Amino acid sequence: MYKVAIIDDEPLIVEGLSKTMEWKKWNCRVAGVAYDGREGMELIRTERPDIIISDINMPEMDGLKMIAGLKSEFPDMQLIILTGYREFEYARQAIELGVSRFLLKPSKMSELEEAVDAVTRRLEQLGVTPDETMAETGKEDGEEAADSREANSFIVKNALEYIRDNSQEKLRLADVADQVYVSQWHLSKLLNKHTGKTFSEILNGARMDKSKELLKDPSLRICDVALMVGFQDLAHFSRVFKKMEGMSANEYRNKY
Repeated sequence: MYKVAIIDDEPLIVEGLSKTMEWKKWNCRVAGVAYDGREGMELIRTERPDIIISDINMPEMDGLKMIAGLKSEFPDMQLIILTGYREFEYARQAIELGVSRFLLKPSKMSELEEAVDAVTRRLEQLGVTPDETMAETGKEDGEEAADSREANSFIVKNALEYIRDNSQEKLRLADVADQVYVSQWHLSKLLNKHTGKTFSEILNGARMDKSKELLKDPSLRICDVALMVGFQDLAHFSRVFKKMEGMSANEYRNKY
């Protein structure tokens, strides 16, 4: 049977959907439920559902980032958004990122049934059988499904922005992956594909950009600059700076 995950911070909706829908009618079963975004992502990574019914305005969740992350990592996974958030631009972007159905609360049972009917037919068209998992139906490394390109670009844009804004911290790939709702492995692959660089190279590039600005201030010692941009010791900063800029930090300061 196709696996369904229901994620909503309103228990009545979660219980109603899981117990009143005739899931067997569509060859589906509810694999699990969650009541916030973080719990929902844990459920998704554990169960790898074929269909997700979720709100997008909940604690511990950035709805658009979650949608993009899921459609990028699991292109065939079908997403039905059920929300009270009525901003048209938000709905438009969610659909561009790969949402199958965008329903506003309160929704009629007939609307929900139509949505489930549509996504199960879509799974059949994609060749996803009920006993397969999303891990088994993922695209090959060289492919990029048409409906996931927008999601991939969205993820990379947000990841690069987060790295730039937090480069002075002790930042790990895992920290960034958590922010954009994908696995470390998938994010590493996307960054390399879209930028031609590794996470470490991107992080060091952001730190170098900040260090060059700070070096313009003669009151700051080079060791101070190194700490301010996220390096734990001067020797490491000096090696990275010379490798990336072709000169030492002191030579850069004197020249510019």
